[in-house]
Amino acid sequence: MKGMNGSDLGWLFLGLAIVLELSGTLSMKMSEGFSRLWPSVLMFLFYGISFTCLNYALRYMDMSIAYATWSGIGIVLISAAGVWLFHERLSMVSMLWMLVIVVGVVGLNMSSKAHS
Repeated sequence: MKGMNGSDLGWLFLGLAIVLELSGTLSMKMSEGFSRLWPSVLMFLFYGISFTCLNYALRYMDMSIAYATWSGIGIVLISAAGVWLFHERLSMVSMLWMLVIVVGVVGLNMSSKAHS
């Protein structure tokens, strides 16, 4: 992609992987245990493309950063989607532990940049 450096491409692919993983997980919920065809098909499609994007992101960034960011942001986003779309409840303790995950991902990213 013209005008983008490797780091930018890594973050672009990682962002796409996160959005697609979120879409796959939402499709999984909507498939109701594989009892609904199209959400089930979409789940496999979204997860497949998500892992492909994550694989491409790993060309441009460290695995520890990519995977921690992918999983950490995914946890927070899918939890928020569960609350917003499916009226699930999150306890204060659950939100605190998610904050710990976010702080860990941010810290990992910051420590990686300090060593670059």
